[in-house]
Amino acid sequence: MKREFTQGAMAALLAGTCLTFAVPAYAADAAPAADAPAETGAIIVTARRRSETLQSTPVAISAVSTAMLESRAAANIGDLQGAAPGLLITQQNSGAQAANLSIRGLTYADIEKSQTPTVGVVVDGITIGTNTGQLQDAFDVEQIEVLRGPQGTLFGANTIGGVVNIRRSKPTMRNGAKMEFTYGQWNTWSGKALVNVGNGSTIGAKLWYYHAQSDGYYHNATRNTNAGWSKGDNYGVSVLWKPEGSMFDAQLTLEQSVQSFDPVVSNLTNSSEVFCAFIASRECGRNSTTDVYTTFGLPATSNYHAPAATLEMNFGLASDLKLTSITGWRHQKEAQTQDFDGSSTDLYYVDRRQRYTQVSQELRLAGKVTSNFDYVVGTFFFTSNYNLRQCSRVFGFAPSVAPCTFDTNAQNVYGRTESYALFGDFNWAFMPGFRLSFGGRWSHDNKELTNSFDTSGQVGSGNAGFSKFTPKVGLDWRPDNNTMLYASFSRGYRSGGFSPRAATAATASTPFQPETVDAFEIGAKLNLFDRKLQFNIAGFVSDYKNMQQNTTIPGGPTGNQTITSNVGGASIKGVEMDATLRITDNLKLTATASIMDSHFRGFVVGNACPTVVGLTCPASGIVPYNYSNNNLIYAPKFSGSVNLEHTLPTSFGKVVTNFGWRHISPYDEQISVGASSLSTTGTLITGATVNGNDARVRTVTQDLIDLSATVNFKLSDVDAYVRVFGRNLADVRTTTHAFTVAGLWSFGMGLEPRTYGATLGVKF
Repeated sequence: MKREFTQGAMAALLAGTCLTFAVPAYAADAAPAADAPAETGAIIVTARRRSETLQSTPVAISAVSTAMLESRAAANIGDLQGAAPGLLITQQNSGAQAANLSIRGLTYADIEKSQTPTVGVVVDGITIGTNTGQLQDAFDVEQIEVLRGPQGTLFGANTIGGVVNIRRSKPTMRNGAKMEFTYGQWNTWSGKALVNVGNGSTIGAKLWYYHAQSDGYYHNATRNTNAGWSKGDNYGVSVLWKPEGSMFDAQLTLEQSVQSFDPVVSNLTNSSEVFCAFIASRECGRNSTTDVYTTFGLPATSNYHAPAATLEMNFGLASDLKLTSITGWRHQKEAQTQDFDGSSTDLYYVDRRQRYTQVSQELRLAGKVTSNFDYVVGTFFFTSNYNLRQCSRVFGFAPSVAPCTFDTNAQNVYGRTESYALFGDFNWAFMPGFRLSFGGRWSHDNKELTNSFDTSGQVGSGNAGFSKFTPKVGLDWRPDNNTMLYASFSRGYRSGGFSPRAATAATASTPFQPETVDAFEIGAKLNLFDRKLQFNIAGFVSDYKNMQQNTTIPGGPTGNQTITSNVGGASIKGVEMDATLRITDNLKLTATASIMDSHFRGFVVGNACPTVVGLTCPASGIVPYNYSNNNLIYAPKFSGSVNLEHTLPTSFGKVVTNFGWRHISPYDEQISVGASSLSTTGTLITGATVNGNDARVRTVTQDLIDLSATVNFKLSDVDAYVRVFGRNLADVRTTTHAFTVAGLWSFGMGLEPRTYGATLGVKF
C-alpha cells in the first residue's frame, strides 16, 4: 500500500512539474466562443460541436493526433490505453472488435447487444450502439478526442463515463496518395493505401484499403500451434462536395469492415470450481500472468462483416448560423464459435450467430444570438434491432459434433431499441473574462426484448420506455489570455432495458431501470513560460446511482440464470493532470496523471444460495450478498504516462524519435466473489458479506514502455519514411479481460507481450 502510494505521488509530482499533454480539447461547428483568444498552432477540437481551442474549452478533454498514433504503430484505439488521464481500453475476444472502455472508473464489460456501453465511441459523428464494433482501427485517423465525465447534453444516453470521439481525415480534393507496409513479430503484417482525387476546390474523393493479419501471440499446447490468429480488411470511399459560391457541403462515406479471428481464451479454472474435476491436472490452477499465453482449447473461428454509411451535410444559413445533418447506418453480422472453458476437454463450446443494425439521424443548429452568446440546439433519433441464435454444447465430450447438432433447444434472443432526444447547449459571456455554459437534453428510450428456445418455446418478453432530462451547467473565468479556471456540474444517464440471459418468464419481462451519474468538476488550464508549457489540472467527484449489475440467481432449465438488476451506488473522486513542455524547438515532453479513489455503497444483491454442508438455504434459494467491500472494475488508483519526442534535422530530411512510458496500477476486471463470510440463523443461511473480487481477475502493475524511431527522407518528389518500433518492451504479462463463471470455471485473455517491427511508407 505504502509503495503504491509513493509511486503514485512521485508520478503525480512529475506530471505536475515537467508535464506534457494528453491535450484537453474541444471542437465545434459554430464560431469560436466569445473572448476566446487566437492561439498560433492551437489544437482545434470538435467534440462540443463548436470551434474551440484545446485551452479555451472548460471541460476535461484530451486530444490524440495522427502523429502520436503513428509513432506507436498503433493498430487500433486500444493502443491509447493509459495515454489519456483515467482512460482504459482493453479488448475481449467474446465479440468482434469488442472493447472494454473505462473513463474515470465507469465501465460495463458485456458484449450482449441488448446492453449499452457506459463510454460512447463516436466515429465521424455516428455513435456505435454496442460494445462490439467499438475497438476501431487506428488507420486514417485525423484526431481522437477523449471527453472525460458524463456527456449527456450533446451525446445523450449511455455516455455516463465519457466519449471517445474519432475524427477521420476528410477528402483533400487534391490528387495524392499514402501507402504503408508494416511487418512485426508473430508474422504480423499490414498494408495500407489511401488515395485522394479531386479538382482542388469543389469535389473530391478519398479511397482507402487496409489489411492486417497475425499468427497470434498465444501457443496452443494441445495442438502445438500458434493461437489467437487474426485477419482483417477495411475499405471504402468518401466523397466530399462543396458547390462553388455556396454555403453548403456534403460528405458521403461508404465502408466495409471484414474480420476473421481465433477467439482464444486461457483457462484460469482452479480446484474450487466444478470444471477442474474434468480437465487435465496441468490445465487446472494456472496463474493469470505468464500462464495466460499457453492455451488448450478446441479450434474456433469468428467471422465479422460490418458495412456502414454516413452522410453529413452542412447548410450555411448565414455567416454565423449553420444547420448540420448527420445520417448514419451500420450493420454487423457475426458468426462465432468459441471454446469458453479453454481446456482440452469438451465442456462448454458455443456457436453464436448475430445480426445487428442501427440507424441514426441528428439535426443540429449552431450559431450566435449576439457576439457573446452562442448555441447548439438539435434533435436526435436512433433505432436498432438485433437477433442472436446460440447453440451450446455443454458437457458434450463430443468435439466433432457441431453445437447446433448437439443442441436441440438453441436459444434465440430478439431485441429492439428506439430513442429520440431534444438538446441544447449554450455559452454566454456575460461579462469580460466570465462565461456561463449551460444546457440539457431530454431523452426517451423504448426497449423490447424476447427470449425463447427452439423446442421449449418462449421464455418471456418485455417492452418498456425510459425518459430522462440530463442538465449541465458550468462557469469559467479567464483573467488573462494564458489562464482559465472553471467549475461544472453534469448528469449522465444510461437507459434501462431487459436481461438477455433471463431464463424465466418473470425475469425476462421485468426491466432493469436507468442508472445516473452526477459529476462535479473544477479545473484550470494554463499557458506558462511564454506558452512553452501547457498545464491542465482537473478534480472531480462522481455520484453513481442505481447501478446496473449482472447477478446470478436460481431459475431456468440449467438451475441458474444471469440477470441485470439495479443495485446501490458508488462514489468516485480523483485528480487528473496533463501538460506539454516544449523544451526546445526539437524536443517535446508530454505527460499525464490520474489519481482516483472509488468505493461502492449499498451494493447488495440477491444471489443463488451456496451449497454448504450442515447449512440450509431459504425456500426461494436466494440470499443477499453484500459486495460493498469490493473494488470497482477497470478503476486503477493511479495511471500516468510520460512521452518524449525528439526531432533531429538532417541533410536528407529528419529523424523523429519517440519514447513513451505508461504506468497503470493494478485493477480488477469483474465483480466476483474472492472471499466471503456467511450470515446464519441457526442452520439457515440468511446472507453473505463479500470481501473483495477474485484475485484471478486482477491485473499486475503495468509499466508499458514504447519506443520508435522514424527516418523521413525524399525519393525524388515523394516523401518517404522508415520506422522501427517496439511496444511493451518490458514484456509485462497480465490479462486484459478475466472472468469467473458462478463456481464452474474461469477464463481470461492476455495483454500483447513485447513486440517489435518496422514500417516503410511513402506519400505524395
